[in-house]
Amino acid sequence: MKTATNPPRQSALGRLWQRWRFHLNILLVLIPLGFMPRYFQDAALFRGDVGLGQREAGVIEVGPWSLTLAELREDGPVSSGPAGYFKAFNAALCDSCIDEVKATYLRIGKPRSLRAAGALFFGSPYRMGVSLPVPGRAKPDDQLWVTMEGWDGSMHQGSIPLAQASPATVAWLQQRGDTE
Repeated sequence: MKTATNPPRQSALGRLWQRWRFHLNILLVLIPLGFMPRYFQDAALFRGDVGLGQREAGVIEVGPWSLTLAELREDGPVSSGPAGYFKAFNAALCDSCIDEVKATYLRIGKPRSLRAAGALFFGSPYRMGVSLPVPGRAKPDDQLWVTMEGWDGSMHQGSIPLAQASPATVAWLQQRGDTE
């Protein structure tokens, strides 16, 4: 014959856990919801629903062609470790030059040749992107140079002041110049 035994008594911590585990699970669901607005803003930015970027710099005339340039984010360059600092830009070619342009490059400072034309834009002509390296010798009064190469071999260049293209980068360069 078996005798009934009483179950062991729970500790105070065990009783607290039993009582509050439901509330903690609700908290685990609510915390990620706090980050959802930023996620949806970033998703819209990367899809192009809110334009080329957070700040449009304007239209740059490059020979017979033009492109609309925009900063992806309105902040200073981002460190990429040993590779240095990079600034992200987006661009869209004009409708009439889409079939004529083979490649588009972006650089801080005037390029010496096509071999030093700068960072190559990638993506569709309606929304191209580039991670522009910011050289250590860059100055706030530098120009941002766009080099376009046509399918016929022609080369055209245009520039825009860095202050107009990215005021946040100019502020970053000024602040960086004061500390170094």
